[in-house]
Amino acid sequence: MSQPQLLILPDNNAELPLDVQELQFWLEKVVAWGQADSPDTQKDTCQHVSRLREFLQQLLTHIGNMSSTTEAMRRMPFLGQFLGRLCWNHYVTCDATSRSLLLQCLWGLYSERPSNAVERKCNHWIRKVLCQLATEEDNATGQGIVKYLGVPLKVYHLQVLKKMVSLLLENVNKSCSSFCNPNKRCFCESVLATSERCIPLVTCLEAAPLISALLQQPLTCVKATLSSTFLDAVSCAYSRQCLLLDEQAVIALWRQSLSSLESAVLTLLESVLANVESTPQKIEQQIAQSLLPKACAQHCSIFLVVNDIFRSVLKQTERSHLVRFAIQSFTSCFLRELALLQPQKCTSLKVFFPQSPQHLLIPLLTQTSEMLPAAWRHHLKWLSSSLQRLTEHEEEMEEKRSSSGQCTVFEAWFLLVQCAHWVHLAAQLLVTSDTEDCGPLLWLLTFYYHPTNSGHQRAQQLVRASEVWHRFYSLVVASAHPFPVDRLQVLTALPSPQQPSLDPPLNLILLINFAVFSHLPLSGLTEILHTVVHRCGAVGAAAFVLGSLDLRLNRGSDTNAARLQIKALQNTLTHTDAE
Repeated sequence: MSQPQLLILPDNNAELPLDVQELQFWLEKVVAWGQADSPDTQKDTCQHVSRLREFLQQLLTHIGNMSSTTEAMRRMPFLGQFLGRLCWNHYVTCDATSRSLLLQCLWGLYSERPSNAVERKCNHWIRKVLCQLATEEDNATGQGIVKYLGVPLKVYHLQVLKKMVSLLLENVNKSCSSFCNPNKRCFCESVLATSERCIPLVTCLEAAPLISALLQQPLTCVKATLSSTFLDAVSCAYSRQCLLLDEQAVIALWRQSLSSLESAVLTLLESVLANVESTPQKIEQQIAQSLLPKACAQHCSIFLVVNDIFRSVLKQTERSHLVRFAIQSFTSCFLRELALLQPQKCTSLKVFFPQSPQHLLIPLLTQTSEMLPAAWRHHLKWLSSSLQRLTEHEEEMEEKRSSSGQCTVFEAWFLLVQCAHWVHLAAQLLVTSDTEDCGPLLWLLTFYYHPTNSGHQRAQQLVRASEVWHRFYSLVVASAHPFPVDRLQVLTALPSPQQPSLDPPLNLILLINFAVFSHLPLSGLTEILHTVVHRCGAVGAAAFVLGSLDLRLNRGSDTNAARLQIKALQNTLTHTDAE
């Protein structure tokens, strides 16, 4: 790179912020030193390095006080050539402190948004200098430094990278100055430019602290924006596990990159749904180990995006028990993370669930453990009647060819899926319900599996569920063994126009809850389970229902008897599957 002659100092030296004599001294020195090739020049350079550091520090301070690069070049037109000559003097750049100050001065002159030809030319020159100093292996300066230090070229470049990262990190961590003095150059101006410079470094281990700092830069200043290309590069590197970031840096990435957040949610769902034989315990463990529930608890904006993705997936896979269970497990993990936050950091639940019917929000989000068991049945009846009123209103609107209410009913069902612990409790209480009490609980259960009533399907399923429940109930009351064949046939009969079959998931949840919570002999229970599951070919589905029930009871108390019953029934299913 050619080195043009130094410009003559302007006549108005009184306006310069630096001491004129000191300034003239260093201008003459850098010209005399050249590239420090002769022994005398090298000796003189080494003797003056300490004093040079002090001058560079003063120079850096004055650059920082300038409002723009244009102002800095107008007041100090010698500056570019002065810094350039020092950059080619490897006895100056070998000194760590001098080199750091030099790089900071160069970076201070870089314009994030160049407004004129001077600033654009300055940016181009700075990029060229930094590139040659840090990456070019065959330049004379790099070879001279390596020869002087006696280190391999790759080691030298690695040290240069670390120093550059350290320097940029200091600038990123500086607080915003625009609030204190609007005329002073804001440190945040370098954030966008720094993020763009980091794009080739996103997979470098040494750059991880800088990338984390950029992602977590407070968004209090409009100038502290990050390059969208940088965010895409970081997201890609993180998803390919080529970049290690701490938790808060990942959460900051999700806040600023919608595509990165969507990718994380879809990847989690795909991993959950990839294995149809996955157990409820494994699914919940996989979701709990994900960072997404914590991110949702800390930032409502993230939760709203995640919830919207779940809403869309549920519409497309309404009958998938894996999707419903994944959404329920995620909501449960999210609520646990939300409870761990300090009260002053908590956001109202109404903000997290703006589309849900507000009168149902708290009643459904309440955990069964937060309520006395004596109040469970009354609470479930209230939920059932409230949801039933919503559906009846929707059906009236459909008859009038109006769309009003349809969104409300779907949102109510979506919330019920997220809070399915009340549905499972309803199935459990049906075992001990009298004939007069079963109606509301059966309706809630049927609505969960059939949210729409197209072709009166829900009404037909409700009639069928009531019939099956009565058959189960009569078996419990009769306690006969062996069980009458005609009472079991209703559970496995083929459908017909006059007698549609009961939806398999609804059938299984009724069957398994009777098997777990009734007081029938175990031999009789295993006979019923074996008969129904074997004839329907629903071994896998039955095992999943038993597993989810075991998971729910494991969080409660006094469930040893029921869990022993579950274990025995699981063994029965294992033998059934082997057959």
